[in-house]
Amino acid sequence: MSSNAILVVGGGFSGITAALEAAELGYEVILVEKNPYLGGRVAQLNQYFPKLCPPTCGLEIQFQRIRNNPKVKVLTLATLTKVTGKPGDFEVEITVAPRYVNEKCTSCNACTEAAVTEVECEFDFGLGKRKVAYRPNLNAFPQRYVFERAKCSEAEAKSIAAACPYGAIDLEDTTRELIFNVGAVVYATGWKPYDMAKLENLGGGKLKNVISNMQMERLCAPNGPTGGLLMRPSDGAAPKRIAFVQCAGSRDENHLNYCSYICCMASLKQACYIRERVPSADVTIFYIDLRTPGRYQKFLEKVSADPKLSLVKGKVAELTETPNGTVLATVENVDLGLKNIEEFDLVVLATGMQPAIAGETLPGSVSVDEEGFLIGGAESGFIAAGCAKLPLDVMRSAQSATGAALGAIQTVAGR
Repeated sequence: MSSNAILVVGGGFSGITAALEAAELGYEVILVEKNPYLGGRVAQLNQYFPKLCPPTCGLEIQFQRIRNNPKVKVLTLATLTKVTGKPGDFEVEITVAPRYVNEKCTSCNACTEAAVTEVECEFDFGLGKRKVAYRPNLNAFPQRYVFERAKCSEAEAKSIAAACPYGAIDLEDTTRELIFNVGAVVYATGWKPYDMAKLENLGGGKLKNVISNMQMERLCAPNGPTGGLLMRPSDGAAPKRIAFVQCAGSRDENHLNYCSYICCMASLKQACYIRERVPSADVTIFYIDLRTPGRYQKFLEKVSADPKLSLVKGKVAELTETPNGTVLATVENVDLGLKNIEEFDLVVLATGMQPAIAGETLPGSVSVDEEGFLIGGAESGFIAAGCAKLPLDVMRSAQSATGAALGAIQTVAGR
């Protein structure tokens, strides 16, 4: 592959968009994703703005464009490990981890049925379990299973391989090192939820009925651990009193010193989920400021008209949990000048968006700011897209990706 090619690191919505925009203009693109599937955070959502569409609404169109475009080479379970050269003429090394499932896979599920060992499901943020041989998610692309051989015994591995009627389990699969020449690198590495364990006053991730906003997405998703039924983790009961804690780790000099942009809209959206699933539920949102930019202001007006939704300006100082799972929240109400303790069945932390690469050392001469967001442009050959650049919603991530694709093309064309 020549240095006219473009490398896109990250197979979420912005990475897919950048890859397709460049490929459809005639450029060869290598799209690498560390997970065994494409789709990123969008694939984990129940619905996303602006139309409250399910993930399949946008992702399936993108997947079809990839299938129809031979100029996009997709590598999953792949990591960029080395970059040398200069803008317009880079040599990149990609490490591809073994999947232990080859192209013969028909998604028949025989390997999962044969597997015994269960592990925590990272796709559901630990809210459920999965087998060591599994389909990454219901609408995964590529639609091929994964076998985590190292997590089970040799006897179980052989049993799983024998169960596949198509010979798709490859126990001899190994790590591969691939080298390509590319002209530019687009970093679309996305974001990760801020670690709840660092929020000690809010339970430090140890309270069963205190979950993150992304865990709420999985609870409400039809392909989630409960089939879309809203149940509190401790006992499976339908929560009747739910609180949202805004800016959980955001706008805080001790954590993330910036606004994560989408958290207020996400909580308002999830309040709608709750009212649909548990009509009798009372919902309270504790906030510093409710930020709903642009046309999202109308969404705020619509949601806040619900008589069972309370919007309280004030911070939550502390969360604790009683033996029966009730969450006690020490809260303030700025407007009324009150501070008291309130009880809830479930509390959702609107954790901030942190760059997925925060704290990591990236290959190549890539610059990041103090928060871990990428700084770069066409002149450096490294272009940031989506939430690798700054907190964005899905629509603006796609717009950013189109700009990144153009920057990559300019680098390649100007070399």
